[in-house]
This record gives sequence, C-alpha cells and structure tokens, in this order.
Amino acid sequence: MSGAAFPAAGGGTEPVPSVDLAAEWREIAAEAEPRVLEVLRSQQFVLGPAVASFEQAVAGRIGVAHAMGVASGSDALLLSLMALDVGPGDEVVTSAFTFFATASAITRLGATPVFADVRRDDFLLDPEAVRAAVGPRTRVLLPVHLYGQCADFPALDAIARSAGAAIVEDAAQAIGAARDGRAAGTVGDLAAFSFYPTKNLGAAGDAGLVTTGDDRLAARVRRLRVHGSEKRYEHLEVGINSRMDGIQGALLEVKLRRLDAWTRARAARAARYDGLIASAGLDGHVATPVVHPGSLHVFHQYVVRAERRDDLRAHLAARGISSEVYYPIPLHLQECFADLGWRRGDLPETERAAAESLALPIYPQLSDAQQDRVVEAIAAFYR
Repeated sequence: MSGAAFPAAGGGTEPVPSVDLAAEWREIAAEAEPRVLEVLRSQQFVLGPAVASFEQAVAGRIGVAHAMGVASGSDALLLSLMALDVGPGDEVVTSAFTFFATASAITRLGATPVFADVRRDDFLLDPEAVRAAVGPRTRVLLPVHLYGQCADFPALDAIARSAGAAIVEDAAQAIGAARDGRAAGTVGDLAAFSFYPTKNLGAAGDAGLVTTGDDRLAARVRRLRVHGSEKRYEHLEVGINSRMDGIQGALLEVKLRRLDAWTRARAARAARYDGLIASAGLDGHVATPVVHPGSLHVFHQYVVRAERRDDLRAHLAARGISSEVYYPIPLHLQECFADLGWRRGDLPETERAAAESLALPIYPQLSDAQQDRVVEAIAAFYR
C-alpha cells in the first residue's frame, strides 16, 4: 500500500465525534435563543404561528405546495400511508436496508412490507428488484433516500405508474437533496422528513414533516395529525396525535436559513475524504460513496464499504474516533418480522451492505485536522 501524505500538524488526540451538535448550537445560538424565547412568551406551544411559518418556509425551500409539521419522522411516514388509506391486505414495496420506522409504519396499519434488494454501488433500492417485487396487492412504493442521496426517481416513477401504485418518499435523511433536477419531497404522492437532532436539519428533540403537491392529501394529513378533527371536538375519522411543537418550528426555521451553506460544507467534507482515502492508497480496502451524475447528495452520512469492518471500527474507537453502522441487521432479518418468512440470503446486496458499511464522522463543523486523524487511523489499520 502506498503511504499517505498527511499535514504535519495532525489532529491531536481529542475525540472525533460522529456529529457535534454543540458546535452547531454555538453557530446559531445568537439567532435561535430569541426565537425560542418568543414562543415561550407567546405560550403557543403546539402548532401555532411558529410552526406555520416554518411550514411555509420549508415548502418554499423544497418547491412543494404543502408542508405539514408533525411530531416525528416516524409519524410522517405513518400519516402519509394513512392518508392513502393503506391497510390490511395491501403491500408496500420498500427497502430492508433502512431505519426500522420505514417498515413499522407499514405494519402498524396492518399492511405487509415487501422488501426489495438494494444496488451494490449506492445502497439505494434496485429498480429491477422493485419491479420483481410488485404484485397485484401492491398499493405503494416506499423508496428510501438513504444517507442523503435520492433513489432512482425516473425508474421508480415508471414502475409505480405501470402498477397503479402511489409513491411515498422516505426522505428522512435527504432534506435538500435532488436528482435529475427534482428535489426530495416533490416526486412522490407524499414524502416524509425527519428532524431528529442529528439530521442535517435537526430539531431540539423529535419533529417531522409531510410534504405533498396534492391539495386533498394535504387536507387529509392536517386532519389526521389532530385526531381526525377539523373542528374542535368533531372527529371526521380516527387520526392520531402528531403535532409539531412551536419551539421546534421556531428553531428549525432558524436552521433552515443555513441549510444550503451546511450542505455545501458537508459536500466539501465528503470530497476531502474521497481525496484523502485515495491518496492513502486505501482504494483496495475502502470503497468511498458513489454519487450519481445529476444527483445532489447532501451527505447526511458519509458511508464507506470497508474490509474487516467491525475490526476497523474497534480500531478507530480505541483512538477516540467515532463511527457508526447503519444498519447492522437488515429489516427482513429482524425478529419482529420473522412471520413474513424472509431468510438470510434472500437479499444478498442488502446483507452485504449490512456487513460492510461504515459511517465516518461528517458534519459542517468537522475540521481538516479531524479528517486527517480519521483517515490516518484507517491507513494505520490496513498497513
């Protein structure tokens, strides 16, 4: 293996976290604190003007007609499927290489998740596998824009139209992402976003969003998020309690103004990782993320494929460098879905991804010295 050229200064011995929320807060505190205080003084803690203002701002940012703030990304998925009347007897085709909420939203409604394999190069749903998984009971395709890169919109669109199925985008990790000029959250019938604190646009707790260009579906989601009610104490249907808090709306609108700059910073960090890994001669051991032409990848995570992944992760941890595995047990092999009949080997690329993928630290405030430490430690492992 060829040697790497690292700056002499290095990154010291301070820990390198996977994400640094304290650094992000220092950047926005002067603007965010008065906005949060404004909500506290108004006593409008649930929905209210702060949430309405954020909904309008994020809809304009994404380029979609309607945005509805909800309590979490998990609820955003659930409400999207509820708005489409997904229920018992229906099938929803999705990925098994994703966070649990993607499938739990399906099963909570009595529908069946049908898992399709991912592509080796990008961890995203393989359109051909989706096509093979579609059947007469398929109601929805639920692609996951994993790690910040959008799924294959044109191919999945064509499959959905052919099958007469709706599309719900799991855009939990993809705020600001786009593909072929189409933004995440604007392609499907509905889309679900998460603002969990570690997301590119993160709340001070749980929060989520549903987007749609359909007036009828928007009205349905707004009703469903408040117990199926449009007028107090009158319930047109059985909904759930899933409303965004005013403090979250205020904080998220402050952060939204910085999203483009933070996205550029993440892309720059990712490009620098690419260069460092290549310069260190690690190409035979570590595969860097693939970004497709025409794709705006927002790098919620910078995920590599690594030989001896678990040993490498332990090596990094011993040197104070955080890394994460998203996701070690794919959904089709989770115990709670055993009754669906999936077996190891059914989704080979998904299972390979679960065994090889490793997320390295990435966030806008990550320093050059910290990145140097990460890659130098990886290079030392493979020497």
